[in-house]
Amino acid sequence: MPYSIEGKLVVAISSRALFDFEEENQVFERDGEAAYIALQYARLDVPAREGVAFPLVKKLLGFNTLRAQRVEVVILSKNDPVSGLRVFRSAKLAGLAIERGVFTRGRSPYRYLDALKANLFLSANEGDVLGALQASCPAARVYPESRQAASRHADELRIAFDGDAVLFSDEAERVYQRDGLDAFARHEALNALQPLPPGPFKPLLEALHRLQAAALTDVPIKVRTALVTARSAPAHERAVRTLMEWNIAVDELMFLGGLDKGEFLKAFEPDFYFDDQRGHVDSARAFVAAGHVPFGVANIR
Repeated sequence: MPYSIEGKLVVAISSRALFDFEEENQVFERDGEAAYIALQYARLDVPAREGVAFPLVKKLLGFNTLRAQRVEVVILSKNDPVSGLRVFRSAKLAGLAIERGVFTRGRSPYRYLDALKANLFLSANEGDVLGALQASCPAARVYPESRQAASRHADELRIAFDGDAVLFSDEAERVYQRDGLDAFARHEALNALQPLPPGPFKPLLEALHRLQAAALTDVPIKVRTALVTARSAPAHERAVRTLMEWNIAVDELMFLGGLDKGEFLKAFEPDFYFDDQRGHVDSARAFVAAGHVPFGVANIR
């Protein structure tokens, strides 16, 4: 019987998101592909340094036991197959049980996300992330220089999300961008009982909720989620009611009304934070690993 990933939380991740290949990438950009492949092959037995998403992946794989495989992590990379040897070897040396990978040697890999049934794609390449979002897969561009500190809460996987254009659609954000804050507040108050359309990251929140609701007794780690939004009263009600309509609960909900998100994320200490606005990501990544979701009106150039 073929191996099945049905029902699992599936994370597809690029090699530069999992490992710190910035030095090697500079060689690629300066000297070309042949020099890059030669360098990766020469370093085949040199373990790659941890990348920005490494701690997140390590925690996710902690949900797997001999009895139950709940999370699947797949390398989905524009790397060449030779460089892929180093990726797999580095993962093995780091104790990451990653068995599957797709290497496309320069071609955008997002077209394989549907076959993988991926709940999340993390990459350092914005073009690949845009392709994944257009293919309806939750995706974010990681910043290799983001702070990594996922070991602070060994017993919890903590994920934080922005609301509009991440968990929810950018419908309300469009009103704000076009007509201003007062119009946004009026619009959301008038539509408080009308659930917001889903945004690109609803499938990931659903997958995390299923993992959380499983009440696992065979692993020492639990899931904790947070919604960190610039909304404030009276626009708060629609967000809460939307989550209720989805039958999904988040553990912490922060209505910040324009306050800087960075300090609040510093206090929550998520393993990863997702936001559609670069300014919020820049604030967050000084304290936590963060990913930019290039979706919605705020990202129209």
